[in-house]
Amino acid sequence: MEAAPGPQEKYHLITRNLQEVLGEDKLMAILKERELKIYWGTATTGKPHVAYFVPMSKIADFLKAGCEVTILFADLHAYLDNMKAPWELLELRTRYYENVIKAMLESIGVPLEKLKFVRGTDYQLSREYTLDVYRLSSVVTQHDAKKAGAEVVKQVEHPLLSGLLYPGLQALDEEYLKVDAQFGGVDQRKIFTFAEKYLPSLGYAKRIHLMNPMVPGLTGSKMSSSEEDSKIDLLDRKEDVKKKLKKAFCEPGNVENNGVLSFIKHVLFPLKSEFVVLREEKWGGNKTYTAYETLEKDFAEQVVHPGDLKNSVEVALNKLLDPIREKFNSLELKQLTDAAYPNPSKAKPAEKGTKNSEPENVVPSRLDIRVGKVISVEKHPDADSLYVEKIDVGEPEPRTVVSGLVQFVPREQLQDRLVVLLCNLKPQKMRGVESQGMVLCASSVGEPRQVEPLDPPAGCCAGERVYVEGYEGGEPDEELKPKKKVFEKLQADFCVSEDCVAQWKQRNFLTKLGSVSCKSLKGGSI
Repeated sequence: MEAAPGPQEKYHLITRNLQEVLGEDKLMAILKERELKIYWGTATTGKPHVAYFVPMSKIADFLKAGCEVTILFADLHAYLDNMKAPWELLELRTRYYENVIKAMLESIGVPLEKLKFVRGTDYQLSREYTLDVYRLSSVVTQHDAKKAGAEVVKQVEHPLLSGLLYPGLQALDEEYLKVDAQFGGVDQRKIFTFAEKYLPSLGYAKRIHLMNPMVPGLTGSKMSSSEEDSKIDLLDRKEDVKKKLKKAFCEPGNVENNGVLSFIKHVLFPLKSEFVVLREEKWGGNKTYTAYETLEKDFAEQVVHPGDLKNSVEVALNKLLDPIREKFNSLELKQLTDAAYPNPSKAKPAEKGTKNSEPENVVPSRLDIRVGKVISVEKHPDADSLYVEKIDVGEPEPRTVVSGLVQFVPREQLQDRLVVLLCNLKPQKMRGVESQGMVLCASSVGEPRQVEPLDPPAGCCAGERVYVEGYEGGEPDEELKPKKKVFEKLQADFCVSEDCVAQWKQRNFLTKLGSVSCKSLKGGSI
């Protein structure tokens, strides 16, 4: 039976390969007395990729050092970070993360029974936590909150208040998870120093912070869920892994920003304490390295060829990915993956033999919907029920739009207001005046009929894109063909929620500043 590691050995295991530790003396003092309590949190946003093996590898180190480790699935944070995870997908994505992170840990031999798994919403909606959020907001400056989240929270032109709350919640998690230390990437440093500054102001202890370096992706920059070529997905097929590694930046002799070498250093070496470079006999045959520094030196001196390094990583990586692929081959997890990360471009193919079957996808991203500002409103010269509006949609000239709103919306309420305009309908004449768009409105279901123009979030600018959750990426049609009835098919599923939010199939209409809504017609049509 192996002897339990002493404080010095534990310290080495906990801190090896880290870029920085804040609170080293406190860490050593705790290790001399008892086991360290530590947590790692992950916001349940984009699909985890192979770079997640880097923190998993450190979690294995923490367990070897006898630490009590908690893994936090930060579902609420995922929503607060510029709505990276839409509210209705939050539960599904959290379940996906739970399954995939556990599969990753199992694939590197980490015993799950030694870990504690927690969801943010298990405690972040409690009365006590909520009061602490308010207490914290009364002492934190806007400047400090924005600065703390600068490296982590998505930066946009008009930041949402939710992004300013994000660092405070992460700080409070340290207290509510009752840990001594928080572990994360060095990109979290500003949030960690924010926590060290502000937790004591609420009477809570300052924690230890352990930081991993940011591992370069395959392109040489940070590995990112949003950059397809920079990352290998955990469920990528073997041929995709081969293709992505083949394209990876791995210049002969260059050890800087080399994602392939970094993956060996931070994942493969700590797991096995060795790495085998696979080579044909004519090039010297296989060579086993027991120290990463020796491998890096040989690569720098071009003793190891980039092609051999990539092939060797491909074999080692597929060994890690195989159990994950196998687990996610079950029908239940396949369905969970599709539901948590719906493919906007995937539409059900028309059944064979059906009349008028349509080959193209009828998806909301085909609609060119924009925020417009009404510059002028006049009565139509030949129709009492129609207005003729000039609407700025961010183009050189305002568009002329004819709307049947006279009996529903007073002229002065339209003047200078922001509206939501469908811009890629084919222009058509309405009583002699060509209309170049359609103002989208909420309409009551019963009688008497009420109509309200949809409202973009305050602060929007003319020309900003309006999209449906999950369909941000697609390009709108240049012009919708009337015979195809794309708008009509989509409009059949437009509705107003009980919170007065505009939706398509329970997915919100959004701009970068938030949801599109109406004043009062809950449950109405659009």
